[in-house]
Amino acid sequence: MSLQVLVVEDDRSIREMMRQALSLEGFTVRTAVSLSEAGSMVENATPDLMLLDLGLPDGDGAALLQRVRLTHNFPVLVVSARHQEAQKVQLLDAGADDYLVKPFSVAELLARIRVALRHRGTTVAAAVTRHTLDGLEIDLEARSVHLAGAALHLTPTEFNLLARLVRSAGKVVTHRQLLLDVWGAEFVDHTHYLRLYMGQLRAKLERNPAEPRHLLTEVGVGYRLATV
Repeated sequence: MSLQVLVVEDDRSIREMMRQALSLEGFTVRTAVSLSEAGSMVENATPDLMLLDLGLPDGDGAALLQRVRLTHNFPVLVVSARHQEAQKVQLLDAGADDYLVKPFSVAELLARIRVALRHRGTTVAAAVTRHTLDGLEIDLEARSVHLAGAALHLTPTEFNLLARLVRSAGKVVTHRQLLLDVWGAEFVDHTHYLRLYMGQLRAKLERNPAEPRHLLTEVGVGYRLATV
């Protein structure tokens, strides 16, 4: 079972960026946009780690950190535009495991998450970000895909689906997991999305989409990105 991360962030674009980045790393991501929503989610299902914004619609994230620390020990990383040293020190002393100032890179966010989890005894390896096989070259960090040296254009959803398969290259990823990681929890029953986008990907990546060499089907289970 994948580790669960609760993202508490009211800015839609930042929240979605973190959700996608964490999902592609293999985390199960839940999101909250307010203190009250986040507090309820923590009580109903304790996450393995929380990313906490400070300026929320119904109060300051520091209040939630204080509540969480009374009963829970999971890592809390503060992500905020506030950069004052005194604020950082106060929250770190109050129980935050780390403090990340916006704007930040996805790579730094993921590295700090791995460190925080490691300090709790959970080691998480960095995800696979490059894949090369039979003329197909995928670089997730550069968001580039080449076939026989020619650059391919993928839509954002096509790229996210391919990236999820790259992270688990050689292994079967179930329909449900792909839908959860790429589209979100509310779409886990929309298997027709997978058929549609997998067809589009095969049309772009496979020399013969009818006999795929890279994007393999595991009938009734899911899909697998070939490694040999």
